[in-house]
Amino acid sequence: MAETIKVLVSEEEVNERIKTLGKQISENYAGKQIHMICVLKGGVFFMCELAKRINLPLTMDFMSVASYEGTASTGHINLKKDLDEPVEGLDVLVVEDIIDSGRTLSHLIKLLGDRKASSVKLCTLLDKPERRVVKDIKVDYCGFNIPDAFVVGYGLDYNQRYRNLPYIGVVEFEEENS
Repeated sequence: MAETIKVLVSEEEVNERIKTLGKQISENYAGKQIHMICVLKGGVFFMCELAKRINLPLTMDFMSVASYEGTASTGHINLKKDLDEPVEGLDVLVVEDIIDSGRTLSHLIKLLGDRKASSVKLCTLLDKPERRVVKDIKVDYCGFNIPDAFVVGYGLDYNQRYRNLPYIGVVEFEEENS
């Protein structure tokens, strides 16, 4: 099966929205230091661009969680890489590339709360609210609400490909003639 990518959110739109989010976060956390936690691998592109647009002291850490195989969520959360530093007493901003079912973020937010973070807020580049299975996820900062489509680019992948696209695209699968 071959695939093509159709632009959903342009590079310019992504950059402008990240700039706006950075300003909003800087205002909301004025006088504080933010501890950004990136959910690997997809969130790296977004977190790096977002961090450059936040005008506050910040620190970073990374977690890796697996819940997908190909284009489908397995429903099982597997913590593959934990944080390097404790979060107790820190104002944590979890940075994610996309929120789909909400299972992964629900798990991570509970985990960070159990580890006594002072506050835990959620920032995502993309949100698919109609796909939400876990309804109690509060998205504090959202780049774009998108329809239920399989998307790539800006860190999002299809079997580890297309992460480096500077825009958000929809994967369209085509049958190959053999």
